[in-house]
Amino acid sequence: MRAVPHTDRIYADAVDIIPREELDRRLKSGATLRVKLGIDPTAPDIHLGFVVVLKKLREFQDLGHTAVLVIGDYTARVGDPSGRSKTRPILSPEKIEENTRTYLEQAYLILDRDRTEVRRNSEWLAPLTMIDIIGLTRATTVARILERDDFSKRYATGDPITLTELLYPLMQAYDSVAIDADVELGGTDQLYNLLMGRQIMEYYGKTPQCVLTTPLLVGTDGTAKMSKSLGNYIGVTENPREMFGKAMSIPDRLMPDYYSLLLDRPLPEAEPVEQKRELARSLVNAFHGEDAVAGAEEHFDTVVRREVPEDVPEIALPEGAQEVWIVDLIALAGFAKTNGEARRFVRGGAVRLGGETIGDEKLSLPTGALDGKVLQVGKRRYARLVAPS
Repeated sequence: MRAVPHTDRIYADAVDIIPREELDRRLKSGATLRVKLGIDPTAPDIHLGFVVVLKKLREFQDLGHTAVLVIGDYTARVGDPSGRSKTRPILSPEKIEENTRTYLEQAYLILDRDRTEVRRNSEWLAPLTMIDIIGLTRATTVARILERDDFSKRYATGDPITLTELLYPLMQAYDSVAIDADVELGGTDQLYNLLMGRQIMEYYGKTPQCVLTTPLLVGTDGTAKMSKSLGNYIGVTENPREMFGKAMSIPDRLMPDYYSLLLDRPLPEAEPVEQKRELARSLVNAFHGEDAVAGAEEHFDTVVRREVPEDVPEIALPEGAQEVWIVDLIALAGFAKTNGEARRFVRGGAVRLGGETIGDEKLSLPTGALDGKVLQVGKRRYARLVAPS
């Protein structure tokens, strides 16, 4: 996944290149370009959908250009309205910084750390005065802002749009001014933001950046773009077993895109199940190393045969408790973050205990009868329950 590309590789899989002639000229000039990618750390992990644009940034690095990773620690307090039908919740500075640390660790699985310039947009956005902000708002019009699909749809249906959200495109566009971006990358859902960057740079008397967008990777559900909030994602630091199993669940029709966007190669001529196996092996190898591949595949095959793996983690039952609620048991094993999520697993028939499907979300079980039994949630998560020592 890190092969040095020819210049033409930059355009492979690109959707929008604006303006193409200008980017051609800059690439052929021999100048070192400053290539921007903005990340708002609104979640702690990176998934394969984001890997697509990170790989494109790496390709620029491999051609000798400077990757400028802009961490939106300031804009994350607003929240990117792209693809949103309602206002994003506001994150605390502490949570933003925590997410930033993991984002960077995971981004360096793709990027060359030594050739990556990391900037936080609080550097230039926090010091702006009210006069500065008013000056920035003069760079565009309300009509131009409302051209954005997210805003126009919400405005048409009467859904609230805060003034803060209307400022977001201007704030992220100002990032390009602050770092003197030559090129900005993003998914196709970011095109409006990227073009706003060109407009704002011109307003401040700077040469407008070129824009290049990459496709959105459809998630494991086969319908929506990969997203943690939708649960259709594959995280880059997920357990190798989870990564392998999720890759095997991707719909057949998405295989060409996954091979092209993540592996940089065409879909091999093989049966669909073997195509998925090769994808799963390649992903585990890329993010966990070759030594993890065999174990992940063996675990998947064991699960497919509906056999309980030998090395199931042990979870101690609550000490002193006479009974335990099935929802608490699922949470105790770490298979659900909230009671609501655990209940949905039960209602969906995804919970098995000792090989029996549990369908009653109100079920409480005597702890004495649980010692040694295996709790299974979904196809790939197991825990062996043991009495407290």
